[in-house]
Amino acid sequence: MPGPSSSPTVAVINSDSDIMSTTTSRWASSLPDDLVRQIASLLLAGDLQDYVRFRAVCASWRFGTASPRGRGVVDPRFHPRRWMMLPEGGGLHPGHPKLHGYVRFFNLDTGAFVRVHIPLFQDHCVLDSMDGLLVLQRDHDTAVRVLHPFTGDIVDLPPLSTIPPQVQELVVGCPKQKKLPIIRRISAAATFADDGVVTVMLAMTNLYRVAFATSQDRQWTVPTWWHGISQPLLSSQGKIYVACEKTDNKTAKRSVHIFHIDTPLPDEVLQPPELIATCTIDKLCEPVYLVECDSEVLVIGHTDVFRSRMVVYKLADLIMEMYIPLISIGDKAIFIKERALSVSAKALPTVTGDTIVCTHQVDRCLAQYHLGSGTWSLAKDQCSLDGIEPGPCSFIHYIITCCTRAYWNKGLLILRKKYRAGYGIRWLRWPVAGYRRRG
Repeated sequence: MPGPSSSPTVAVINSDSDIMSTTTSRWASSLPDDLVRQIASLLLAGDLQDYVRFRAVCASWRFGTASPRGRGVVDPRFHPRRWMMLPEGGGLHPGHPKLHGYVRFFNLDTGAFVRVHIPLFQDHCVLDSMDGLLVLQRDHDTAVRVLHPFTGDIVDLPPLSTIPPQVQELVVGCPKQKKLPIIRRISAAATFADDGVVTVMLAMTNLYRVAFATSQDRQWTVPTWWHGISQPLLSSQGKIYVACEKTDNKTAKRSVHIFHIDTPLPDEVLQPPELIATCTIDKLCEPVYLVECDSEVLVIGHTDVFRSRMVVYKLADLIMEMYIPLISIGDKAIFIKERALSVSAKALPTVTGDTIVCTHQVDRCLAQYHLGSGTWSLAKDQCSLDGIEPGPCSFIHYIITCCTRAYWNKGLLILRKKYRAGYGIRWLRWPVAGYRRRG
């Protein structure tokens, strides 16, 4: 299957001249400068591409507003929030010769698609994404690089190879060629200082450790503390959120604890995780997921150990010890796998709103939980469920694949029969530069 059908392409920023309108509208050029800047700031609070279109109206609007190019990474205002790299399927990973250097992205809220030429992927692979920015590894030296896919701006960080010497006790006895693969399973977050210095934090879920570095450093720093940092995690606005179940030594009662880890600014020390909320298991059972939805962090779990019903809370309510489940998430659907994503059912017609899409714990198939009725149903057509290729109404395959990095960055789709045990092991290997990208 070639992938989702072609959609209108939105503007991509290669240079200021690319977004210049050839004609200047009189009414547009006559607007007061302060009004133009105010409108621009409102657009930046939404989708970056709306801001790009706004600047393309006329020369006065272009020169009266800041260009994203050159500051796409260092200035959070220009981050392509809610944009996700699209897995093409069929093993067409970014950099595959058949893609001719192009990579597609789609917007989780609007359903818009854009095709971007990124020749960088000839010798880079994707490790993670955060706020629409791609976290890459350069093949020959394992350097970590943060890429803005629409402006082409890049921030360079130290090589991953500087981490193993700092965690020798955790990889003792591990062959040299397997140390980096253990580290490459990461979730990233970042902070952005006013002077343009970027600090990135990597949560290494295989090691229960974190590492951080600034764009001025030559190696990653790994603090001495460790924590139960395992999947699933949420990276949002410079923080990493993690939930885990713990037992009180005195009362033997179990509860879910939610922590966050703040990415430090330059010259700051990375602090251990901070406990921000707890919830007893009679209200929230594992597995617990966190997702950003309409600027709110939501906490998703189950009502009982049998996992027959799901429950959603606002993290802000749990912090205030208000245990009031949400009865609806509106037109949003939440996809859960290794990480969680929220998408708009209005923009993506094959997606059902007010649902949670995940693997059913009993049937082990991709199902959707209807929050309003408390019922389950299949999340896809029977052809997609039983076949080895997705059917015509299966864009959910692409979205759920975005929730599992091991498939997402290799251009593979999560399909029950095609990539199951015994067959999928071979397919999940990198077809190119495998010894440099393994893990």
